[in-house]
Amino acid sequence: MSQLEAQIQDDLKRAMRERDATSRDALRLLVAALTNARIEARGELDDAAVLGVVQKQVKQRRESIAEFEKAGRQDLVDKERAELDVFERYMPQQASREEIEEAARKIIAETGASGPRDIGKVMPVLVKQFAGRADGRQINDIVRSLIGEA
Repeated sequence: MSQLEAQIQDDLKRAMRERDATSRDALRLLVAALTNARIEARGELDDAAVLGVVQKQVKQRRESIAEFEKAGRQDLVDKERAELDVFERYMPQQASREEIEEAARKIIAETGASGPRDIGKVMPVLVKQFAGRADGRQINDIVRSLIGEA
């Protein structure tokens, strides 16, 4: 069992002892997702794989929140936000917009990217560099704005 997965299990036990229903329910969902990922991988998960599952859950919650807001379902928005808050505890510190812009400018200069066609040269490098620390959509928006300026 990876260190991150052990931390999640310990936090679930703590939430159960403290009768924290919100954390308990969210962590149970996360443990179930980890179990499914372990079955799919046919073996134990390392910290990177566990982080990937957490990221997937965070992304699902963000998308659900957007959809529930469109539908005017504030009760479901609140539930999803509470789960999102629990899941984000296990995410690494997110990169700032300025940090991503600085790295993007550097990579754009190195690759000589000059237009929308060159986004494919820049994106893979940035996505790999900021894996787990920034959303791909945010990186894409920043690269598009910088290449548009060039």
